[in-house]
Amino acid sequence: MKLHRLLITITTFAIAMGFLESAVVVYMREILYPGGFEFPLSPFPVNLAVTELFREVATVVMLVTISILATRRFSTGFAWFIYSFAIWDIFYYVFLWLLLGWPQSLMTWDLLFLIPTTWTGPVLSPVLVSMTMILLAMVILFRAERGKETRIPGKIWAGLILGSLILIFGFVLDYSQHMLTHFSLFEMVQVKNPEVLEVATSYVPQQFPWLIFALGEGVLLASIVWYFRLTK
Repeated sequence: MKLHRLLITITTFAIAMGFLESAVVVYMREILYPGGFEFPLSPFPVNLAVTELFREVATVVMLVTISILATRRFSTGFAWFIYSFAIWDIFYYVFLWLLLGWPQSLMTWDLLFLIPTTWTGPVLSPVLVSMTMILLAMVILFRAERGKETRIPGKIWAGLILGSLILIFGFVLDYSQHMLTHFSLFEMVQVKNPEVLEVATSYVPQQFPWLIFALGEGVLLASIVWYFRLTK
């Protein structure tokens, strides 16, 4: 299938997933936050938390599956995965804004992810990461469309992984600091412990580490430029 047809198909799939994600959040907020979502978090029943964790895993499995169906080559499969993930994430916020009028701005704090721990940050931060993912995906896919080399060298992978780890560190830093002031790392993972749940739901974001975020984004962008120049 030609690139433009795949782009239309996978973009449509990812946008639909974005709506499905936002619909689930609308239902959850109606149950847990009838007055509107804000920190600190409402008490989260354990069975609902476990369900949410598995739903997030299922979402990633769906995105991996669509990338496998799109291509047999690993590099282009990776490109389709990060592209669909980014489109899904961006339109998740678009649909939430259309359905709930939330977020009020790009600087509104959000609960981003729960695996392997809680990620938080202003809405702007995951949107910027998604745009970076789309950029890398387009570089790979347009090269493949032109019959050029798309293999990602090990040193580029190292840069992409390093940049991603820096970003993840930034997303989990504020919440982790909150939890580590009360519990050890071993105690933090005991999600059925009422004390852990009580402290976790009392969390209110304090500050986002924009310098760490900028460093991670810088490493990612430098790796993308390096990859483009190496394969030019």
